[in-house]
Amino acid sequence: MNRTRHEEFREYMADRGPALLRAATRLTSDHTEAEDLLQAALAKTYLAWDRINDRAAIDGYVRRAMVNTQISWWRRRKLEIYPTDELPDSPVDDHTRRSELHDALGRALRRLPERQRLAVMLRYYEDISEAEIAKVLGVSIGTVKSTVSRAMTKLRNDFYWEESS
Repeated sequence: MNRTRHEEFREYMADRGPALLRAATRLTSDHTEAEDLLQAALAKTYLAWDRINDRAAIDGYVRRAMVNTQISWWRRRKLEIYPTDELPDSPVDDHTRRSELHDALGRALRRLPERQRLAVMLRYYEDISEAEIAKVLGVSIGTVKSTVSRAMTKLRNDFYWEESS
């Protein structure tokens, strides 16, 4: 059965949309801006869809389009900002706590055994189903579930001990 370009693209968006939106959110730190960024990158990808021969490389193409678009937007905005002698009245958000949590999560993930870390990253970072993870790792779905469960328990315990010390 030969699917049309439109059908293939819709299926891709349905499968990978949530993971790509998370990547866009990491680039922008704003959910609304991330949606706009992802939409712009997907529009570029749709226009180039027939030229992308390696379907496994589509995620990389979309991510590169998001990065390039974000840089372009950032440069455009930078030109709109002018220095002033007056300080703004509104306080600047302190992102220290978010940064500390990000660092703590990174340390906790690095302490996991490789298989657990890979399973957690695929499940929650890339939003891949347990069945797909099982196929990638060459194990049963039950093994994936128990591996992810053990990893999450270890992460929770690590977070508890790090918070209480």
